Amino acid sequence: MDPRIREHAQTIVDHSTRVEEGDNVVVSAPPVAEDLVTAICELVGERGAYVVTTDSNSRFDRAYLRASDSEEFETPSHQLALFEEADVLINVRAEENATEMSDVDPEVNAAWRRAYQPIQKEALSKRWCLTQYPAKGSAQLAGMSTEEYENFVYDAVSLDWEKQEELQAQMVEIMDDAEEVRIVSGDETDVTMSVAGNTTINDKGEHNLPGGEVFTAPVKESVNGEVYFDLPLYRQGREVSGVRVTFEDGEVVEYSAERNEEVLDGVFDTDEGARYLGELGIGMNRSIDRFTYNMLFDEKMGDTVHMAVGSAYPETVGDDNEVNESAEHVDMIVDMSEESRIEVDGEVVQRNGTFVFEDGF
Repeated sequence: MDPRIREHAQTIVDHSTRVEEGDNVVVSAPPVAEDLVTAICELVGERGAYVVTTDSNSRFDRAYLRASDSEEFETPSHQLALFEEADVLINVRAEENATEMSDVDPEVNAAWRRAYQPIQKEALSKRWCLTQYPAKGSAQLAGMSTEEYENFVYDAVSLDWEKQEELQAQMVEIMDDAEEVRIVSGDETDVTMSVAGNTTINDKGEHNLPGGEVFTAPVKESVNGEVYFDLPLYRQGREVSGVRVTFEDGEVVEYSAERNEEVLDGVFDTDEGARYLGELGIGMNRSIDRFTYNMLFDEKMGDTVHMAVGSAYPETVGDDNEVNESAEHVDMIVDMSEESRIEVDGEVVQRNGTFVFEDGF
C-alpha cells in the first residue's frame, strides 16, 4: 500500500474526525477506494472504536433512480437509523466514471434530494469528514495522468493544517465583526450581502479534507446583485458552465447557463431554500493550484470565491438570523485573480487574489 494512503487515513481518523474509543463509525466509499477504507478500518480498530462500511457507488444510484423514474420518494428510514446511531461519518469520493449520473432526469434527482434531506441534516450533526481518493476516473476528469493526480491529492490533504489555520485566522478576524461584504469581479459580478451576526468558520481540513477556506452564511434576504460564475461546476455527471445569477432581496430571480442549464432548473426547483444563498466561501489554499472539476478542491483554491445556493451550515448562522434550509447545497465559483476585489464594510481586503495581510497587496 502506498504509504501516503496510510498518512491520509491517519489525518482523517485523528485530525478530521478525532475517533475515540467506543465511537460508532460509518465509512461510505466506492470499491475503487478500498485501500483507503482498509487503512481507515485498521486505525478505527486500533482506537477501540466500531466500524460499519457501506458502498457508495454512482452506478448503483443511477440504476435505482432511472428505474424509479419518480418525482416522489420517501426518506430511507433504515439509512437514517444508521446515521442516528453513528458518532462519526466518513465519506470518501472516488470516480471510476465521472459521467455515470448524466442520464438521470434532473427532476428525479431533485426529488431524491428532497427525500434525503433528513439524512443530510442528521449527518451534519455528527463528526463528519468528506474526502477524496485519487481514482482514475477522477484523474481523467481533471485532465491529469493517474500519477500526477495522486500527487495532487496527497499534496493537498497532507498540508500543515496548523500553519494553514493561522493564515486563515487573519481573514476570519476581518469577517468576525463585519456587517456587509461586497464581491466585484470584472464587468459581470457585483453582489453585496450582509453577514451581520453570523459566524465565520476557519476550515482547517476537518469536515472537508482538503480544507483551506473561510466561510460563513449571508443573512438570508440580504443578497442583491449579479454574479457570473466563470468557473464551471460538475453536477450529476454534467458540466454546467457560464452560469449567471441575479439576486433580489436574497432570492434568485433570474439565471442562465451557457451549457446544461437544465441542471440548474432541477436545482432551483428543488425547494424554496434552493433559490437563496446558504454559504459565502473564500478560497485560501495555495497548494491547490489548478482547476480539476472537483468542488472539494476547486472551492478551496486561492484567488477564488464561492457561493452555495441552498442549505446553510447552522454553525455559521447567528441566533437572531434565519438558517436557510434546503435539500440542495450547490457551490459555484468566481475567479478573483484579475480585475476583482472583496470589500468588507467598504474596505478592500482582497484585490486580484491578494489579501490585505499578504505581501504585494
